[in-house]
Amino acid sequence: MTVLRARGRERRGSRALASPSLTVAAVLVAAAVSLPLVYLVVRAASGGEAAWSVLLRPQTAAVLARTIALVAVVTVAATAIGGALAWLVERSDLPVRRFWAVAAALPLAVPSYVAALALLATVGPGGALGEALRLDLIGFGGAALALTLSTYPYVYLLTAAALRRADPALEEAARGLGRAAPAVLREVTLPLVRPALGAGALLAALYTLSDFGVVSLMRLDVLTRVIFQQYRTLFDRTPAAVLGLLLVVLTVIVLILEARARGRAAARAAPTAARPVPPVALGRGRAPALAFCALVVGLGLLLPLGVLAYWILRGGSAGTGLDVAIVAPALGSLGVSAVAGAAAVVAALPVALLVVRSPRMWTRALERLSYGANALPGVVVALALVFFAARYLGALYQTLALLLFAYVVRFLPQALAGARTALAGVNPRLEEAARALGRGPRSAFAAITLPLAAPGLFAGATIVFLSTMKELPVTLLLRPIGFETLATEVWSATSVSAYARAAPAALLLVAVAAPIVLRMVVRRDGARAEAEALGAG
Repeated sequence: MTVLRARGRERRGSRALASPSLTVAAVLVAAAVSLPLVYLVVRAASGGEAAWSVLLRPQTAAVLARTIALVAVVTVAATAIGGALAWLVERSDLPVRRFWAVAAALPLAVPSYVAALALLATVGPGGALGEALRLDLIGFGGAALALTLSTYPYVYLLTAAALRRADPALEEAARGLGRAAPAVLREVTLPLVRPALGAGALLAALYTLSDFGVVSLMRLDVLTRVIFQQYRTLFDRTPAAVLGLLLVVLTVIVLILEARARGRAAARAAPTAARPVPPVALGRGRAPALAFCALVVGLGLLLPLGVLAYWILRGGSAGTGLDVAIVAPALGSLGVSAVAGAAAVVAALPVALLVVRSPRMWTRALERLSYGANALPGVVVALALVFFAARYLGALYQTLALLLFAYVVRFLPQALAGARTALAGVNPRLEEAARALGRGPRSAFAAITLPLAAPGLFAGATIVFLSTMKELPVTLLLRPIGFETLATEVWSATSVSAYARAAPAALLLVAVAAPIVLRMVVRRDGARAEAEALGAG
């Protein structure tokens, strides 16, 4: 009771910090995040029957069916691969498990469009294996394979973390009662990790819905590619807004289906400190398990790196190797990503402070509204801001300010997750003590709370930085004339089949992302590592 009273006093005292200025700032952030969706609705509604007639076209039905099929295939494949890898690494006697634990997650550092390029270079038209095996990955198959290799790490990281936290006593009891390993996996382990599998599947589905680079390279007409083409080629761009809303509806349906499938299931955590779990002997299955791990890591990590290295060497031998022209896109990427990361954290702070220190129904509603940006694909955010800026803010159209605003809107949920977790871990009594000693609210926050929350805030900024580096549709639609990033350099070079010119930029993207992903994998501290993993793609 004493503890409960103390916590109640802490909450009541901390609510006094929810000043009018903080409330106004949080409301403005939530409104800014909602602007793209609101304007898209207004733009589509003002288009009349001619704009909405795009939904009745047979081509739209075909594109919608193709989009749904791609999402379903990628989600099922990524969940199966990521879940199987997590079980092999965490529960079996797989040889060199520590190596596979890291290697299985590193494809997260490879942008999906780079993975697609590597597949096209090897098993696509004109590729070495493609010619020998008479394979043609252009289309649905290639897009599904590239996206599966890019999204399974989400399932793997979340499921591996859930297995580490799960109570091993349940599995041990099942084995003690004579249940075979397959029965224990099916009846005990899978129910324990079902929430993690569902969360990973959700991330894979959302990523597939929002992807633009892979489907464009594979020439697969799904909603994101068709929206981009309509925006670029048609004089009347309102039908693109209607299709953008259709993409948002699909995203919401995916969120609802995942919530219903997850139900009330929750992984049962170990009641005490984590203890080693006796590994399951693979026996004759050890060789197939090793082959499976090697195939997944080879396709998802080694193949892209090998192809990029080959292109760089080939370009060097032809006299078109590393060029100083890559310096400008590299500096552009680093600069805009760093500013976007810092701006996203600054924007997330008012909302996170309000939710943590004044947990009321309306503050939680603001938080959910801010997280809603996670359901907006990049092409939808960019399209809405193009429409809005061109009509009402002509001076900001195709400026760095608008591009940075789009990045903040797109990736604010990642910064908000880090800020909320960091601020929740700071005892508000420390700041109250500083204020009792004569410091003002802002001075006390800057001197006490901000340094203590800095690691979590920096983690959120790092994830936004990584996501901005890899973002393609937002950059393509909103960048100023003459402004290039590594992502746009890869895109523009591959669009004219200049692979040797694209390789250095793509390799730099991987080199920047790899240490961040490696840090998330090595830091096996449960929920925090999970939260960081959510935004890494």
